[in-house]
Parts: sequence; structure tokens; C-alpha cells
Amino acid sequence: MRNLGFALFGLAVLTACGVDGEPVQPTLNAGVGVGDSGVHVGGAVGLHKGPVSVFLGF
Repeated sequence: MRNLGFALFGLAVLTACGVDGEPVQPTLNAGVGVGDSGVHVGGAVGLHKGPVSVFLGF
């Protein structure tokens, strides 16, 4: 599963830098949550190009 995440991240980086054509602007979502079990930090990085969207969350 970790290798799939690295592969998707690599694809996202190559797409974002414009190797295969015009660069695509990536999106970033980040958040912090506080609850009874402590503090949670999470986020996601995504790319949109036409009908295709790729997101990698953490």
C-alpha cells in the first residue's frame, strides 16, 4: 500500500511540474482537530485535470 502512495505522489509531482504538458495547479487541504482523545492533524494534496482527480491524504 505504501508503494502505491509513493507512485501516486510521484505522478502528482510530475503532473504538477509540467513534464507531460502545461503545469497543473495542485490543491492542499489541511486541518487540526481537538477531541477527547487528543489533537489530530490531517490533510490532503490533490490534482485536477479535466475529468480526472487524484488525491493523497495523510
